[in-house]
Amino acid sequence: MNTKINKSDFIVLAIYYSISVAMQIYDYAINDNDLIEFLVDIPSDLIVSLVQIFLFIFWLIPSYIVKEKKYIHFVVFSLLSMIILGGINYTLGFWSGSNPWHKFPSTLNLIIMNISRMAESVGLPFGVLLAKKYYEGQIQYSNIEKQQKENELKLLRSQIDPHFLFNNLNTLDALIDSNPSTAKEYINRLSLIYRYLIKTKDAEVMELSYEVDFAENYIFLIQTRFTNDYNFNIITNNTLSDKFIPTGALQTLLENVVKHNKVLDNTTIKTTILIEDDWLTVTNSKSNLGTNSESLGTGLNNLKARYELLIDKNVQVINTNTEYKISIPIIKLSNEN
Repeated sequence: MNTKINKSDFIVLAIYYSISVAMQIYDYAINDNDLIEFLVDIPSDLIVSLVQIFLFIFWLIPSYIVKEKKYIHFVVFSLLSMIILGGINYTLGFWSGSNPWHKFPSTLNLIIMNISRMAESVGLPFGVLLAKKYYEGQIQYSNIEKQQKENELKLLRSQIDPHFLFNNLNTLDALIDSNPSTAKEYINRLSLIYRYLIKTKDAEVMELSYEVDFAENYIFLIQTRFTNDYNFNIITNNTLSDKFIPTGALQTLLENVVKHNKVLDNTTIKTTILIEDDWLTVTNSKSNLGTNSESLGTGLNNLKARYELLIDKNVQVINTNTEYKISIPIIKLSNEN
């Protein structure tokens, strides 16, 4: 529990004790109590109750619950403080009521009575204060968790961009020597892609239509470098409006196709990008070349992690001997996913 008392805590206590004191004054008035009882009992009850609450908040809970986990000490000192404060309060009330001292309770009865009276007088205001602190803590935790998720999303995005740059610099290096004019167009397309990345660097999700345009530029880069080695076909069965995916998700999926499939014997790796109402599925044929274990899973694991932070749907993967299929959920923000 946060043991710091803030302004709103004092307001809550002030409201509670104002009502409590008003009710006590009314009760004393209708019972025609003496003036001295008004002047002694009511302030005494208020002070003792507040002192006990502050003992719990500033000493007992921090010292024996939060720091040292000494629960027996907490119980013992709590009961002891209630007995002492309750004894003082009861003695003052007994005196102000002009009661004969020979009727003063025995020690055992006084202890039991004081614990019961203090539990009753302190329990409700302290419970209200604890409930308030609890919900404030839940709100604070929720805000921290939200901020943590946003930070994790930005970190995951940052892991993708350097990987993308590294691969394309290698591609561009090969094109500059073999085909300078194509390399120039490659640079132009690459600049469009990076302009998009810079524009969307703080966006966790992006409209599907923009991601498809981005994917078409990316496909151009792949096919320029590898000519007929890779074939891509985008099939759209529904409108792309009001649909979103994590920014750069298509780039990750297309990059995986090239990274994990090297063409052998003049075969072509065929890839279909199927966009349906709720899912975007990328299916590619597989080469017979073994997967590079060092690079396996980095982009895909990042994408899965991003989905776990964004929505409650998971990325689906089907991996057979002949094809690799990955489906990612389409996010519909207007329908709250």
